[in-house]
Amino acid sequence: MKEWLEMVVKGLVSQPEAVVITVEELGGVTHFHLRVAPADMGKVVGKHGATIKALRTLLGVGALNHGCRCTVELEEAAPAD
Repeated sequence: MKEWLEMVVKGLVSQPEAVVITVEELGGVTHFHLRVAPADMGKVVGKHGATIKALRTLLGVGALNHGCRCTVELEEAAPAD
């Protein structure tokens, strides 16, 4: 699922090299921490949060098909110097 999320997000943003996804397993739930460049935050969030909501929904359905649960947290990456 991490690979799928990375592929989709890199296709959305203008700085795909800044996309970093870390995975954390806590209590049977997989937490995906998604970091993107500050300039790309709006593209990932989408209008009224529609894009990030769709990503969370699709990952949730995929996780249920594998018998697990997951969350997606969007974090802003530090600006490049």
